[in-house]
Amino acid sequence: MLGLDNGGSTLQSRKPARDFDGRQAMRASDIMRRSFATVKPEAPLLEALHLLLETNQRGLPVLDDEGALVGIIAEGDFLHRRELGVTYPEGCWLEWLLGKQEGELARERTRGLRVEAVMSRHPVCVDENATIDAVVKEMDVYQISQVPVLRKRKVVGIVGRMQMLTALASCLGEPGRA
Repeated sequence: MLGLDNGGSTLQSRKPARDFDGRQAMRASDIMRRSFATVKPEAPLLEALHLLLETNQRGLPVLDDEGALVGIIAEGDFLHRRELGVTYPEGCWLEWLLGKQEGELARERTRGLRVEAVMSRHPVCVDENATIDAVVKEMDVYQISQVPVLRKRKVVGIVGRMQMLTALASCLGEPGRA
């Protein structure tokens, strides 16, 4: 069943699912990253960039004052946004943005932007009970590398490619599971 949350896609699964060998299928809640950084819409863009780099996350859920998901800011939001009003030198946009090359005026404009100006406002999300198969399909359809995991409209985790690979390694290590 596909539901909506804040205008974005929220994948939900209600019935017990089985994998190909008849075992109960893994759910998003089984493999999600439970410890993750978030950011507020009014946070400076540069703060979000530094947080992405420090936490090694692919994206940051953007939460309002009540803790509700209002968007996500991901690596691609820094790479592909025309509203930044700048053209990054090919191959070294990060160094340029952080002030290691010429272009002080454009850098100052970019530093003044807030997360809400650049974030994706309708992120694809999954319910904590979504099967891993359904999560992968959603990630493939939208060509994204991670999804926030929701419980009652609140972000409780993140499932990304690394969590998928960790789950795969665990499954392959279990006798009779491979």
